[in-house]
Amino acid sequence: MARHIGTLAALFAAYVIGTAAAPTQAQAQDCQRGALDAAYCDADGDMVADTPTDPKQRVNPSVLVFAYTPVEDPAVYGKVWDGFIKHMEKTTGKKVVFFPVQSNAAEIEAMRSGRLHIAGFNTGSNPIAVNCAGFVPFAIMGGKNGEFGYEMEIIVPADSAIKSPADLKGKKIAFTEPTSNSGFKAPSAILKADFNLEKDRDYTAAFSGKHDNSVIGVANKDYEAAAIANEVMFRMFARNVVDKAKIRTIYKSETFPTTGYGVAHNLDPALTEKIKQAFFTFPWEGSALKAEFKEQDRFVPITYKKDWNVIRKIDAANGVKYSCK
Repeated sequence: MARHIGTLAALFAAYVIGTAAAPTQAQAQDCQRGALDAAYCDADGDMVADTPTDPKQRVNPSVLVFAYTPVEDPAVYGKVWDGFIKHMEKTTGKKVVFFPVQSNAAEIEAMRSGRLHIAGFNTGSNPIAVNCAGFVPFAIMGGKNGEFGYEMEIIVPADSAIKSPADLKGKKIAFTEPTSNSGFKAPSAILKADFNLEKDRDYTAAFSGKHDNSVIGVANKDYEAAAIANEVMFRMFARNVVDKAKIRTIYKSETFPTTGYGVAHNLDPALTEKIKQAFFTFPWEGSALKAEFKEQDRFVPITYKKDWNVIRKIDAANGVKYSCK
């Protein structure tokens, strides 16, 4: 793994310096862009940034940087992704390094500034990455019939007196961070719409930073309740990180799309096609990815416009604006 993580600061300086400073074609012209930042255009109306029409605005780096959403321990997932990275190196003919991001904000900023080329952004961060960082998602982990997704669950200690979301009034609820769909945006919208419970008025919110922190916190009774992505919790159960007998679910949502994988909008189109090929031809059987993501065995094609529609609706209900700093 050391060869993939490497000294990222040095790699970024050597291979992508100046990318963020260069003016984009979109900034120099009046174009259709919908909710996208002024740095991007969306002439075809698919809600993601177009590849620049000017070849000079496209990038074809000799080293590709890949990041996985910072949901759990980056060191663990660096090893999980190692085989996939080797496959991508073979498919693209380029060196690929794994960037262990510590927060969603850091991952979004890395792509916006040109330091990140390929990424998996979690459900809630996807719209922000699309609109503010030029992220173009095209794949999601799924099963043989093309099914994919996860549910948001509100969990409590197994012996808690809390039996339903209505019992959360006056309690402290652990969320992950404000940009997370299942870790904040969906549960806060559901608690308000279905149970007339509003943050600060009816309950106190605490932010744990990550789903695994929330799950462990409930198991250890550090939190009275927590809203989490159940796919994360199930993987923790499978690795014996927490004892499932210590946790009880009091609410389960409809199915949401999980982490979306894609590329920076300004990659050379031929390179983007090779990256897509790496995702869709990866041999899952016997891989570390299959061992970790047990219910998935392939990458399934998706589109942001269709598959993130429910997430955009949740954001709208929460008054979320995809404003870019």
